[in-house]
Amino acid sequence: MSRLAELMEKLCPEGVEYKPIKAVFKRLKGTPITAQKMKAIANDNGEIRIFAGGKTVVNAHEEEIPNANIINQPSVLVQSRGVIDAIYYDKPFTFKNEMWAYTNENPISVKFLCHVLKNNIQHFRDKASSMGSFPQISIKDTEEYLIPVPPLEIQCEIVRILDKFTELTAELTAELTAELTAREQQYEYYEHALLQNMGVFQRLKLDDVANISVGKKPLDSISDEGEYEYINAGTTRSGFTKNYNCLGDVVTTPSRGQGGIGYIGYQKNNFWLGPLCYQIRSKNKNCLNKFLYYSMRDDNAIILKMKKEGGTPALNGNDLKNFPINLPPLAEQQRIVDVLDRFDVICHDLTAGLPAEIEARQKQYEYYRDKLLTFKRKEA
Repeated sequence: MSRLAELMEKLCPEGVEYKPIKAVFKRLKGTPITAQKMKAIANDNGEIRIFAGGKTVVNAHEEEIPNANIINQPSVLVQSRGVIDAIYYDKPFTFKNEMWAYTNENPISVKFLCHVLKNNIQHFRDKASSMGSFPQISIKDTEEYLIPVPPLEIQCEIVRILDKFTELTAELTAELTAELTAREQQYEYYEHALLQNMGVFQRLKLDDVANISVGKKPLDSISDEGEYEYINAGTTRSGFTKNYNCLGDVVTTPSRGQGGIGYIGYQKNNFWLGPLCYQIRSKNKNCLNKFLYYSMRDDNAIILKMKKEGGTPALNGNDLKNFPINLPPLAEQQRIVDVLDRFDVICHDLTAGLPAEIEARQKQYEYYRDKLLTFKRKEA
């Protein structure tokens, strides 16, 4: 019999009492501070961490935080708007007063509460999503929420097990993430080596071999699902549409937008090309679109040098026309494409497996956490 099972049998053989959070924990208030003020006083060396809605977190010096309500005991912060979550924090902190936190005299009980809330976080997210276009929960949603309150000795054992499981899961995730990064770097290395050492052939400009044009806004609404991808500014698809305006087997690259300039994409299937994206298509059969894709992706630093900075970074179409292309004979283009396609499949199989393994470990952790935090309820 495990130590936890022994403790359950010894200390609460008839079950565990459930109580509302407000009956066990003290609710803490935050600090009235704006996002602009947080940005102004942010300092990586600050001794106080300030939490805001979503994933916004900054550090700051206490004397620069106006009307600060600094919390110095271990607490569970409830993220109540946008991103709905629970965070355990045991260093000095505060938070925007649209949020709230819980604490009590025993740090173990506080961490136990965090595990319970995270185990039931979908309950709160479901409540939040039913409140309108912007997900949020109310104080009452947590205050009245019933949680198990086993004896402290049992809480300690559960926290010990889950903390160790969390540590092991984090270590494994870090190792798998490092492996994923290594595979991606390996692919980039071989791609670069192949393209840069293929010899010197025709030195041309992109305008000599390809037509460049931009798209337009979709005729119908953009949705999360659909038959045709909507490709616009950025490094990923922007949604789906019911129709298409661009045939597949074409290279794409953003024309405007934050973070997207320099990204080179290849669209195999028909799609909708947005107004903030270029399509680059070979003018004749002597140049393969897939070869252009690999060549431009390998030399995307050239495009980054063409980028016009300002309010919104942009790539001028006339500049893009001057992108240099080293064009080998068609047979050599096809050989290079075939090699890189095969290598891409190998790397994709590996990199697809690693994220799946990371997700499996997380689900395994959540499964055991749920088992540990599910109790027989004591009859009143």
